[in-house]
Amino acid sequence: MNGSDLDAPFHGVRIRTEPPTESESASDDPYERQRHGRIARARQYAPRLHTGHLFSHETAAAIWGAPLPLFFDSFGRIAEAKDLELHVCAVGPAPIPRTAGVTRHKTYASLTVPDEHDGLRVPSPAATWVQLGHLALKDIVAAGDYFCRRWRPGYGRPNVGTPPLAEIDELRTLLEAGRRRGAARLRTALDLIREDSWSPRESAVRIILVAAGLPEPRLNIDVFDNEGRFLGCVDMAYPERKVAIEYLGMLHGASWAQDVERIARLRAAGWNVLEVTSPLLKHPDELVRRVAAALAAFK
Repeated sequence: MNGSDLDAPFHGVRIRTEPPTESESASDDPYERQRHGRIARARQYAPRLHTGHLFSHETAAAIWGAPLPLFFDSFGRIAEAKDLELHVCAVGPAPIPRTAGVTRHKTYASLTVPDEHDGLRVPSPAATWVQLGHLALKDIVAAGDYFCRRWRPGYGRPNVGTPPLAEIDELRTLLEAGRRRGAARLRTALDLIREDSWSPRESAVRIILVAAGLPEPRLNIDVFDNEGRFLGCVDMAYPERKVAIEYLGMLHGASWAQDVERIARLRAAGWNVLEVTSPLLKHPDELVRRVAAALAAFK
């Protein structure tokens, strides 16, 4: 059990030392790398998970696939899997976990709903969301948008009719079931969650615009020209003023050319398309100024 081909991620657990999987190492997206890292840590710990314990907080959110902010190590570098906290929660009378490397929590059975996803014990999506009150408002909203997304019909859209992982009313019910860390932020976030947001960056842009007093844009709508030809689906839009807002992430890949052509079609049809990048998102006042100017310029 002390062989060089074995690793000991937690007390009482031995695993073969293997290189990271393709999903963990090959992704250019640091958010995805951290998500896969959290799940890998949970799988390493799973053999010793007490029957009264659940993976919780950021670990549970990652297991459900919810977006999380990037976490950094003490040197300011993007944290690797081994540096990410593993959250485990004891429910009801179960003993609190005391394993090294585990961030432990305790909750009452009345405040959570046990569930399972991909073979791992976690709270339900709604019960996971109410555990994220310590995060920034935009991150709580983004997670809520993810859990409550509705897969509506539209031009070429996948998974039409797939039910949301949680309903907004479920989030509200569990939020009001008892004391929650960050309850004020959770309540504020609850009013900002929408069922048609498709990415955490879209959620962040929407929050900035609404907080600045601008009208709330419609989300992910299909746009057609006057002859009924499909022009594209836009992230955010003010259709009555033909203003669209598109978030352009760092990772374009094969979709870059499609994005360019879609935006060109919209502009040719008379739409004012504002492109939001990661650097612009760090300057919310400038973002608000550009959107306000575009809305004011409509004739």
